[in-house]
Amino acid sequence: MAAERLSMRTIKEVLRLKWEKKFSNKQIEQSCKIARST
Repeated sequence: MAAERLSMRTIKEVLRLKWEKKFSNKQIEQSCKIARST
C-alpha cells in the first residue's frame, strides 16, 4: 500500500519547526499530526 503524500505546506512547516523553533521530532509529530518516522 502506498503512503499518503504530504503537501509542500506541511513539509515546509516541519522544516520550519525543526530548524527555526528547534522542536523535537515528538513535538513536530504532535503539532503537524503526522507520524514521527515521517
